[in-house]
Amino acid sequence: MSQISLPFDWHGGAGAGDFLVSDANRLAVAHLERWRDWPLSVSVLTGPPLSGRSTLAGHFAQMSGGEIIDDAQGSDEHRLFHAWNDAQTSRRPLLMIGRTAPASWTVALPDLRSRLTAAPHVAIEEPDEALARALICRAFDLAGAHYAPDVPDWLLRRVEHRYGAIAEVTRLLDVAALSSGRKISVAMAKETLQSAGFLPIVPPDPSTDQRE
Repeated sequence: MSQISLPFDWHGGAGAGDFLVSDANRLAVAHLERWRDWPLSVSVLTGPPLSGRSTLAGHFAQMSGGEIIDDAQGSDEHRLFHAWNDAQTSRRPLLMIGRTAPASWTVALPDLRSRLTAAPHVAIEEPDEALARALICRAFDLAGAHYAPDVPDWLLRRVEHRYGAIAEVTRLLDVAALSSGRKISVAMAKETLQSAGFLPIVPPDPSTDQRE
C-alpha cells in the first residue's frame, strides 16, 4: 500500500490530500502518470462513486497542466466534442471522468462516439482487501474516532468491499461513537450495524471464531 500526496487545496473525494494506491487502482495511476506517452491527448478515467477518481484527476492536473471534465458521462456532447478537438490541436492533455466505460455511454453525436471508442480508458476497481482495510482505518482516523485495534479486520470480513458500503458503515459507527461517547469496539460495531440493518452484510466465514 502506498499513497500519492496531493495539494492541500485540492478538494477531491479521498480526503486529507492523499490518494491510497493498491492493486485496485494501480493501473489507472500509472496510466495518468505516463500522460506524455498517451497515443492521443485524451483519456477516460472511470470508477465507482467515492473511489477517489476526482482526487486522482487532481493529481493528473497537477502533473500535466491538463484539463479535466468531471462527470463527462452526463456532460453536453458538443462540449465534449470541442474539448476533444482542442486537446488534439493544443496537445494539452484532456481527462474525461465517468462512472462506467465509454462504450456504455449514451452518445448521439456519431463523431463523438467514434472518438470515445478510440480513447484510452482506465478504470478504478472496487477496493481489494488491502485498500478496503486502509479505507476503514482512514475513515476512523479522519473522523477522530477511537477504535479498538481488532475492529478494522472484523469489519473487513463483514462489509462489502465497495467504496460506498465502507463509507456508510464507518460513518454510522463514527456517529454512534460520537453520540454515545463510547470507543468503537467489535461489540459496539456489531450492535450498531445490526440495529441499522447492515449485518449480516456478507456470508459469514465459517473459519472465524464463533465468539465474534
